[in-house]
Amino acid sequence: MIEIKQTEKNPETRIAKNEMALEFDAISSNESFARVAVAAFVAPLNPTVEEMADIKTAVSEAVTNAIIHGYENIYGYGKHGETKPVLLKIKEGKVYIRCRIERDVLHIEIEDKGIGIENVEKAMEPLYTTKPELERSGMGFAFMEAFMDDLEVESKPMQGTVIRMQKKLGCGDWIYREE
Repeated sequence: MIEIKQTEKNPETRIAKNEMALEFDAISSNESFARVAVAAFVAPLNPTVEEMADIKTAVSEAVTNAIIHGYENIYGYGKHGETKPVLLKIKEGKVYIRCRIERDVLHIEIEDKGIGIENVEKAMEPLYTTKPELERSGMGFAFMEAFMDDLEVESKPMQGTVIRMQKKLGCGDWIYREE
């Protein structure tokens, strides 16, 4: 959906807005789908290679966290060199992605309805992981924070987690136009 609105500050300025939403099963094979889908959504803005890599990495980390930690669906995320089936589930669940572009800012929300995070502050510490047996590095939130301009994590035990990220793109000329 593309929506054209007039801003209150300058009635002659128009802002294009675009939104999308995805819902998919919480299984490892859908992690790559999620990052490609978000990349395709932002592609019309012609982001730099670095911006695109940052976005894809942050989405990948957030979705992986939802699958592994939110639903404990570890299949497909075995130790290095170990193969596990990628379509098996330990717990049923969905991952939800909502993206919105406003001017030159990409807003991303990734949500799960899984087990939640008991201590968000602790979970966001670099190198902290609750799944060391899977050789998880504990750098997911650190990467999201490093590659995005803003990161917010909201979680309630047994209710799920929402990760909100923003990235300002240096390529939004076509969005902001004066008539």
